[in-house]
Amino acid sequence: MTMNERKIIDLEQGWEYMQKGITKLKNILEGLPEPQFSSEDYMMLYTTIYNMCTQKPPHDYSQQLYDRYKEAFEEYITSKVMPSLREKHDEFMLRELVKRWSNHKVMVRWLSRFFHYLDRYFIARRSLPPLNEVGLTCFRDLVYKEINTKVRDAVIVLIDQEREGEQIDRALLKNILDIFVEIGMVSMDCYVADFEDAMLCDTAAYYSRKASNWILEDSCPDYMLKAEECLKREKDRVTHYLHASSEQKLLEKVQHELLFVYASQLLEKEHSGCHALLRDDKREDLSRMFRLFSRINKGLDPVSLIFKHHVTAEGIALVKQAEDAASSKKAEKKDVVGLQEQLFVRKVIELHDKYLDYVNNCFQNHNLFHKALKEAFEIFCNKGVASSSSAELLANFCDNILKKGSSEKLSDEAIEETLEKVVKLLAYISDKDLFAEFYRKKLARRLLFDKSANDDHERSILTKLKQQCGGQFTSKMEGMVMDLTLARDHQSHFEEYLSNNPNADPGIDLAVTVLTTGYWPSYKSFDLNLPAEMIKCVEVFKEFYQTKTKHRKLTWVYSLGTCNINGKFEPKTMELIVTTYQASALLLFNASDKLTYSEIMTQLNLTDDDVIRLLHSLSCAKYKILNKEPNTKNVSQSDTFEFNPKFTDKLKRIKIPLPPVDEKKKVIEDVDKDRRYAIDAKIVRIMKSRKVLTHQELVSECVKQLERMFKPDIKAIKKRIEDLITRDYLERDKDKSNTFRYLA
Repeated sequence: MTMNERKIIDLEQGWEYMQKGITKLKNILEGLPEPQFSSEDYMMLYTTIYNMCTQKPPHDYSQQLYDRYKEAFEEYITSKVMPSLREKHDEFMLRELVKRWSNHKVMVRWLSRFFHYLDRYFIARRSLPPLNEVGLTCFRDLVYKEINTKVRDAVIVLIDQEREGEQIDRALLKNILDIFVEIGMVSMDCYVADFEDAMLCDTAAYYSRKASNWILEDSCPDYMLKAEECLKREKDRVTHYLHASSEQKLLEKVQHELLFVYASQLLEKEHSGCHALLRDDKREDLSRMFRLFSRINKGLDPVSLIFKHHVTAEGIALVKQAEDAASSKKAEKKDVVGLQEQLFVRKVIELHDKYLDYVNNCFQNHNLFHKALKEAFEIFCNKGVASSSSAELLANFCDNILKKGSSEKLSDEAIEETLEKVVKLLAYISDKDLFAEFYRKKLARRLLFDKSANDDHERSILTKLKQQCGGQFTSKMEGMVMDLTLARDHQSHFEEYLSNNPNADPGIDLAVTVLTTGYWPSYKSFDLNLPAEMIKCVEVFKEFYQTKTKHRKLTWVYSLGTCNINGKFEPKTMELIVTTYQASALLLFNASDKLTYSEIMTQLNLTDDDVIRLLHSLSCAKYKILNKEPNTKNVSQSDTFEFNPKFTDKLKRIKIPLPPVDEKKKVIEDVDKDRRYAIDAKIVRIMKSRKVLTHQELVSECVKQLERMFKPDIKAIKKRIEDLITRDYLERDKDKSNTFRYLA
């Protein structure tokens, strides 16, 4: 049969045939006994539609079939679906809805297959909604719109029951919420407007009620445990049945009610808040506090502030403790005070270790807490103890660790670790230049008097200081260490020179350390009249040094020298280890039995201070090599001295100490002078590049650039500016007195 001879199917006749198929489908969905569709059944229904849509007008029934497709759904929903939903409530209504929705999707799938030809041609040409969408829209308009509020309320009731610890059917909720998502087709509008908004509102109310009770009943750690547990469960809820897009909004609601609203009450709880947790080392609770408060906007600010206050208070308590100890020990010996200061630095290091560990672990290395720790340490680390600044205390502490016979017996690893920590503390100290000067003085003593325990440690701390403060900070110190290495070479060359020139023998074993002036602290020189034996030594070394270099001038620093001399006493001959000053004084007694104070002073050509110190060490201290008339504890200018032939000691070799001069005052003066130069240089450099600046701009730029080494005093900067104006480096603007110009 050709196309033209095909029998025309009229609308009612064709629809009657389609109705049978649709009824069969409804029966299957309703669970009535019906055989499944065979492929022949399906083909017949598909072909009927195809034929009715491809007949020549007026027998092309595409539009009518499209309308009847929709009516088939409407009729089924009105007669079957809605009555079954209206008679049920709560969970039963939800189960029924899940079943009806599932059936509806099956019906849409089958009918849109039967009517497939419409989708392919008719709809495309007329730009009408596709069959699938028509089916879903029927459900939305006739079922969903009527019952979504009831459904939403029933779901929220179940969620709250679950929050109270009851078991609920999570799979059922997942299926219901999928309907809210699917009904929106591609958008989440229905889920958000018809369910999520109300659910979030209910969540806020639920947790608001809970929090208002817990905050009164629970300690801060217990409250935080509950809050963390609630957040975990809400997250869980999203995994099991809420849509993933709800997670952030849901957690924010819970965080707001449980944490944000009660933040200050919680953190400041009297016996269990943040202060108490820090005081009692409750690390786990502090970690939880960090986790919870990091979730809310600016939530960590108050925590870090409490942390800062706590650390500051602990640091200030250490300072006070050290102050009290120092003042009570003042009456005792100086070295006891020194030990107290060592102990203080040790405790500050321990405090830093403890709270740095808090920052790294409890507070997850967060910047805010690093900043709080830094600010706290800057407050109390710059206070100093008794009359010693922190810069001096740190330098003394390093000296104690690095010198031979240190009071602390530490392994190499422990020394390295301690030095690393000292350098970290230095970062908090504003007078880094003062530390550098004290450290350099101590380093000089260790190097020159062979008191350094280990060269590797000396180099290692310089590397650490260089990383922390820059190359300029350590350049002189590195030069000092290098000088000592070169000095050993000089000495071996000198010994070689002596063995090759027998005439040059000085008659005394001589070791000379040649230093580079710029690297070392400044020392007094050319002040002592040397004994003849020693003058010869000096001359021999000068001749040797001329052979090495013609361009360098040697300046002798006798105050740093040491001598080993033999003392022939009646009981026995003893070797005395003394300074060059002491040796020169003792050698005077080879030529005279008795000498007055002024005779000794004239012959040695020293100042009163030096003479008193060295005569005291030889006649009034532990070893009385000289007898003094009158026999008093102090040296005065009217005293007379003579050799003590009866002197003896159980040792054959003794070291007679000459107490070091307290150089603290000089160090501070030197640093002040250097600071003036540094401020001058910085002002000139800034003005040279900027040409014109206001007073305020110049001062703040100057402070900013100098802060790495010291905290410049504003008054000092003003003074330096005035000085530079008088020296014609800058001038004041004629019209604006608070503006400066650079003068090239």
